[in-house]
Amino acid sequence: MLSELKVLEIIVPDMLEVVKQRYRVMQNIFWMQPIGRRSLAEALHLTERVLRSETDYLRQQKLIDSTKSGMSLTKRGEKVLEELDVLMDQFFGMDRLEKKLASNFQIERCLIVSGNSDEQAKVVADFGELLNDSLHRLLPDGDNIIAVMGGTTMAEVAKHLTILETKERHNTFVPARGGIGEAVAIQANSVSATMAANAQGAHRVLYVPEQLSEAAYHTLLKEPSIMEVLEVIRNSNCVIHSIGRALHMAARRKMSEDEIVRLKQKNAVAESFGYFFDENGQIVYKAPRIGLALEDLKKIPFILAIAGGKSKAKAISAYMKNAPQQTWLITDEAAANEILKGATL
Repeated sequence: MLSELKVLEIIVPDMLEVVKQRYRVMQNIFWMQPIGRRSLAEALHLTERVLRSETDYLRQQKLIDSTKSGMSLTKRGEKVLEELDVLMDQFFGMDRLEKKLASNFQIERCLIVSGNSDEQAKVVADFGELLNDSLHRLLPDGDNIIAVMGGTTMAEVAKHLTILETKERHNTFVPARGGIGEAVAIQANSVSATMAANAQGAHRVLYVPEQLSEAAYHTLLKEPSIMEVLEVIRNSNCVIHSIGRALHMAARRKMSEDEIVRLKQKNAVAESFGYFFDENGQIVYKAPRIGLALEDLKKIPFILAIAGGKSKAKAISAYMKNAPQQTWLITDEAAANEILKGATL
């Protein structure tokens, strides 16, 4: 239920504000009943006109009664308030957690899903729902270029996009980096293609491998077809990416034993965009790769990072020390609590 409320907050934030306000009105009536309208308005710091509108609605729903002594909750109202108490405790608690995490990372916003994606597959689906709703909210009218990273999380969330095209808004999805050299379904080309299909947008491909020698890297950068796609990628106004655990990503990218040993020696805990970070957020290794680089993110207005699970808490915390201020982080409760526990030690 809580993740559904977070979706509603993004799509219709005014509706959630109405729920919060009516909850406060009912709660204060219960605490002070019977209470007159003027006294209640003063307690809630509302005008009498606004309060009259709210109490008239609650009366119509048979949630409150009015007598000469003042307003009181009905039996039905008490039952509804009891159920709302549980829901609002969870909602406001998650809201506080999101604000605290965003403040900790000094980024624009955090969206937190209930649960632990290490153990509950549905949580990753919830990431997808929040991503979809965030894109509907963030993407402006006009032409948008959305650069997309690959990975297992990204492949799952891509399934949950819905139509983003409108008469005024047109979207082109592009892979943010070259292929990873493993299962096709989780490569950036495939993930961006899935997003484009579900969102009914356009799609461009980047046919280059992820891991390259220095010589091959510089040669491919001169290829006209690659240069053309790279120019599109560099003009992205939105980036969607995940955050990985360093050694797990090194194995996935089939890095050499020597490289993995160096990562261990330098205490690498996180990877994103081909950069490996230690717990302090310092870059300890950078792979030569074609596509978006970390420094490119500074000029991109909309950035959505998606990662969760208690096991990824260190990785998320390390990468987010480098995240631009305009980043939105979509994560889960398990990761958020683990990160903030570490932050308060």
